[in-house]
Amino acid sequence: MRSVQSIPEKIYNLDELLKQVTRWRLKDKKIVFTNGVFDILHQGHIASLSEAAEYGDILITAVNTDASVKRLKGPGRPVNNEQARALLLASLLMTDAIVIFEEDTPLELIKAILPDVLVKGGDYSIDQIAGSKEVVENGGEVKLAKIVAGISTTSIIEKMKRQH
Repeated sequence: MRSVQSIPEKIYNLDELLKQVTRWRLKDKKIVFTNGVFDILHQGHIASLSEAAEYGDILITAVNTDASVKRLKGPGRPVNNEQARALLLASLLMTDAIVIFEEDTPLELIKAILPDVLVKGGDYSIDQIAGSKEVVENGGEVKLAKIVAGISTTSIIEKMKRQH
């Protein structure tokens, strides 16, 4: 079992991550990339991250900054700040690297990393996924992770509001 002190070491800035990706590639590791807000971690997130991790050796998970979540989800979000969300994701067994990104989509991040596999939730179509064209043009593949029906951060927040 890993020491809890090693959990924050899985959180990278872009420069550190690109150096680490180079090291993983030198070891012939298959790099998988996924992204999301991950505001209130739930079983749907665990299922999609677990599925993503099965597609390769290394799972990089990109997390939207607080500012980008506000732009995408509205002024009441995120519930948890970006550092808390990154730390929770870093504590999961299936994640190998966490990176926080400022843009509304991870397109520039994906173009910098060019993962072997790009994974997004099945509520998207491949042509809607940022970076899918670039990954495929580089010889990679795009996968859609299964969605756990009836589970979402928005539905959890709505349920909490109804109970008060």
